[in-house]
Amino acid sequence: MRVLGIDPGLTRCGVGVVDVRPDRKATLVAVTVIRTPPTMPLEERLLAVGNGIEELLDAHTPAIVAIERVFAQHNLRTVMGTAQVSGVALHAAAKRGLSVALHTPSEVKAAITGYGSADKKQVQAMVARILGLAEVPKPADAADALAIAICHAWRGAPASPGGDGGADLTPAQAAWRAAERSSRASAVPRRLAR
Repeated sequence: MRVLGIDPGLTRCGVGVVDVRPDRKATLVAVTVIRTPPTMPLEERLLAVGNGIEELLDAHTPAIVAIERVFAQHNLRTVMGTAQVSGVALHAAAKRGLSVALHTPSEVKAAITGYGSADKKQVQAMVARILGLAEVPKPADAADALAIAICHAWRGAPASPGGDGGADLTPAQAAWRAAERSSRASAVPRRLAR
């Protein structure tokens, strides 16, 4: 599965593309950060980010787009810019008939590190490890975009074939699989209780 992940931002918009096999092995396809200067008029900034996202969608033809879900922050200006860029990304994906998945920062952290409150350095280090990179992708927006793409692929990917119990999984993948199983197991009694 090829996933294009987006860490939306008006000044820096991270975009990462990964291929993920059914056994959850992830490979880097592309990563970049689309930048716009704060001095540029808002509509031109959104156009530049939108054009950059569209170029990457057309160049890499992902199966799905994953975007970090906008969450509340104290800085309203940052939230508005992030929401506007998310809208531009949603529009670009919809124009191409692509499905879009939204993931919260804590979902992404849990998928990548096994811990929903992991810090940025932990997430960046795991992204490099998962993708077999010698260095952490820079800036942080690039690593975040890759983490979002990996998160989505792992959440939607089937279990490792062959019934080996997941022996080839990274620690983060194993933790994610255990959390998935636990949430399914705890959901069953609730449904039966109704």
